[in-house]
Amino acid sequence: MVLVKAFKGIRPKPAYAAKIAELPYDVVNSQEAKELAQNNPYSYFHIDKAEIDLPEDVSPYSEEVYQKAAENLALNLEKGWLIKDNHPNFYLYQLTMNGRSQTGLVACTSIDDYIAGKIKKHEFTRYEKEIDRINHMKACDANTSPIFLTYRKEAEIQTIIEEWKKNHATLYDFESYHDVHHCVWLIDDERTTQRLSQLFEEVDALYIADGHHRSESAVKVGLEKRANGTDSPESDFFLSILFPAEELEILEYNRILNVSLPEDFMTILKQHFNVEETTENKAREPRQIQMYLDQKWYQLTIPTEQIPADLIDSLDVSYLQKHVFEEIFDIMDIRSDKRIDFVGGIRGSEELVKHVDSGAWNLAFAMYPTQMSDLLAVADAGEIMPPKSTWFEPKLLSGLFLHDLETK
Repeated sequence: MVLVKAFKGIRPKPAYAAKIAELPYDVVNSQEAKELAQNNPYSYFHIDKAEIDLPEDVSPYSEEVYQKAAENLALNLEKGWLIKDNHPNFYLYQLTMNGRSQTGLVACTSIDDYIAGKIKKHEFTRYEKEIDRINHMKACDANTSPIFLTYRKEAEIQTIIEEWKKNHATLYDFESYHDVHHCVWLIDDERTTQRLSQLFEEVDALYIADGHHRSESAVKVGLEKRANGTDSPESDFFLSILFPAEELEILEYNRILNVSLPEDFMTILKQHFNVEETTENKAREPRQIQMYLDQKWYQLTIPTEQIPADLIDSLDVSYLQKHVFEEIFDIMDIRSDKRIDFVGGIRGSEELVKHVDSGAWNLAFAMYPTQMSDLLAVADAGEIMPPKSTWFEPKLLSGLFLHDLETK
């Protein structure tokens, strides 16, 4: 069972929702955020990346930035751009992109479920990245961005959600980045919220789709407050949006490299792949990887007899990492090696061509997307995927929901 509870959401007044909502803090840099928020005092970047309101020589990780975030949050509440609901509610958040919709339940989930492994992860986190969100949450005394969770579909939960959307007006309804249509509904009926909570008690586990650093940070903030006696009933929970796995889509997470190629590079590749020149710039099925080199595309196919039996080793990203990045280029840590970078599938294979043809990079790999079944299987096995294995689209916007920890 998992504990899912309603909460008093901090959220935009409807007239300001489209102006406030922004991309997640970790998919744009400070300069991009500053440009996107230019001439928009409502932009959530003033809270989520508050360095944009300070001199450029101020580090985005300085105490001054976190205090500025707290000040901007308080100002938004004072001006009525953000409001806090008086009663605990659930919310529904639907995102529609290219004709495909996914609807998540906005709720609070338990730090104890996370600790007990009922909220399962598939990635490692880096402590230096956690510290940023820990400091941000502590300064704001709130979960300032939601965790993107998933679960295996449960029929009655879906029926309740679909009926609620059908029979109630939206709270927010607007389009934003990448022509994504965003709709939010308020579930303020106590019997409905109680029934949904009861139904989730029958769900075996939740899975982190995106937001490993935010979830780890939220749990550490809650545990710290427990330890020093400043906790509250709300600080035992963190803000999450729960989507049925069957509605989600993972896009490819592509790789670009700037490396010295051995003279026999293609010969070495053929030891582990079937290699042929192609006009295709996108992998069409599992075990295919498209490679761009010297203005040509090549299809690398993993031979069936060479697919490892191990769950992690059998992933396309793992196979490529072992037999190309490690064995040929000695790239052992793809999170820190400067010779490799990553391009989300939303940008398309054209972005890979652009990078390589610019001369800044000389080799690119277009992956076939990791499947949801792989993610769930890895998490169920207690294993960890290689870094940068999944890219979810559409992105959940920040600023539509905050969770007050109520400990100040």
